[in-house]
Amino acid sequence: MKILKLLQTELKNEHRITIEFMSKFPGDKVDFKPHEKSMDITTLANHIVEIFAWPALILQTDKLDFAAGDYKPTKFETSEELLKKLEEDYKTGKTALKKATNGDLKKNWKITSGDVVFADYTKYEAIRHALNQITHHRAQLGVYYRLNDIELPSSYGPSADSSNF
Repeated sequence: MKILKLLQTELKNEHRITIEFMSKFPGDKVDFKPHEKSMDITTLANHIVEIFAWPALILQTDKLDFAAGDYKPTKFETSEELLKKLEEDYKTGKTALKKATNGDLKKNWKITSGDVVFADYTKYEAIRHALNQITHHRAQLGVYYRLNDIELPSSYGPSADSSNF
């Protein structure tokens, strides 16, 4: 199977799961954080949604430079807003992967802050890392939900709250 097709399929699967999580976003708990060093639930949910557009960012640029202001986080506070942004960003990421070539994946991509290099990847590695970030941060969101007695949707199998368990 071709690598770009695999990446498209994985993005699609993560999108399906993330819809369920964003559908349960607690608009009455937008400032919740489990620890003073943790990001709040709103920042976390927004970050998860934004990552769906990262394949386009990665394929269309050579780097993400925080010092240059390349990253501008969003701040949506309702399930409806997050779901709308998720659909937009998923479409952006999906379209970029459909247009990409295997040669595009071999090019270099970095995450920096000025002269400080946080990550130096091939574009394939950067996209894989982004997909891993969706999974990682969505699991984090699941902990936030559990701490607030919000039922967890199924992810890669049933959750303790799903009717399939």
